[in-house]
Amino acid sequence: MTGPGDTDRCPAWRPLEGRTVVFGLTGGIAASKAVEYARGLRGLGARVVPVLTPAAVHFVTPLAVAALTGERARTDLLDSRDAAEVPHIRLAREADIVVVAPATADFMAKAAAGLADDLLGAVLLSTRAPVLFCPSMNPAMFDHPATRANIRRLESFGHQVLEPGEGGTACGEEGRGRLAAWPAFEDAVLACLAPKDLAGLAVLVTAGPTREPLDPVRYLSNRSSGRMGFAMARSARRRGADVTLVAGPTTEPPPPGIPCHRVETAAEMAERVFSLAPAADVIVMAAAVSDFAPSAPSDRKIKKSDTEHLELRLERTTDILADLSRRRRPGQTLVGFCAETHDLEAEAREKLRRKGLDLLVGNDVTDPESGFDVPTNRVVLVDPEERVEHLPLMPKTAVAEAVWDRIAALRRV
Repeated sequence: MTGPGDTDRCPAWRPLEGRTVVFGLTGGIAASKAVEYARGLRGLGARVVPVLTPAAVHFVTPLAVAALTGERARTDLLDSRDAAEVPHIRLAREADIVVVAPATADFMAKAAAGLADDLLGAVLLSTRAPVLFCPSMNPAMFDHPATRANIRRLESFGHQVLEPGEGGTACGEEGRGRLAAWPAFEDAVLACLAPKDLAGLAVLVTAGPTREPLDPVRYLSNRSSGRMGFAMARSARRRGADVTLVAGPTTEPPPPGIPCHRVETAAEMAERVFSLAPAADVIVMAAAVSDFAPSAPSDRKIKKSDTEHLELRLERTTDILADLSRRRRPGQTLVGFCAETHDLEAEAREKLRRKGLDLLVGNDVTDPESGFDVPTNRVVLVDPEERVEHLPLMPKTAVAEAVWDRIAALRRV
């Protein structure tokens, strides 16, 4: 998923249903991009109430913002239309979260000083809801000691400040200062509102495929993208866990802010997982680890001119899940994933019993909507009591939330 209008979402997942987001827009060039983010939050089910500073109306019009959010854009602290309701108090009370995007250097300085000379500033002083600032400005302005001090002060109030992106900015300079990309923004908003039911837990997640070399050029692998494992890691962090990731070679980058150990082969993954597992309270093996590897990979490229037929001798790789089950310490929760092509429920039950897991998540990879390298998944959950839950087609982000709901419930029993 790269933007608020992408297909990594389906009607089954509206995590912000019933929530009110007061969305503050300030006077920066990224205001037009932030309006799209407001629309994206609406797509996640939120009621989005836009509040524009006097400077913001120079970059986006209240009419356009209202059209994209479905709510009248508030611009004035002393608007006679809202006077009887004391608008900043009403908005402060209604908000489940206040988002400021883009957060300019000027507005963050005012907020850090506690100024309330406009509607958004007054809302910030009045609300008890979480507040998320999303800075966007010239890189030199962002790195200036005054701005850094203001950010520290905002954080000392308990507010969250989302790190801006790096790259080219509207002024032509390079560096930190771009409004954070949608995935990071979405993740930050969800994290502010997520239950912290995994707080204090050390979680180890594996993701992606492994590659088993045939020669220096070729390898055996599978089509895993790592998306499901990355979603599991992001969800756990949002819910308060201390997350460590072990990932095979993927084209998608791992989630920012989560320590990630990169590996290539099944043997490397086994070694890294076994070294990290003793400290983990929950281990989620979402990686698609190769079951077999060439017994004797060539140290030189195999030329087709050298042979008419090529026979490969394969040997089994380490069964990481089974070994983890044998080595597990008391109180450790072990979750496995399986990708099947037939008899999904029966195969999931058998794998859970054989490997001694606490939960097994299975999916049918012949289904084009729940196979490899797609943003959605349709899974079954099986526990040791052989209770089976069939989840509908959902984005992998939503599947991860549902799986963590089950894990949290298992650990409470």
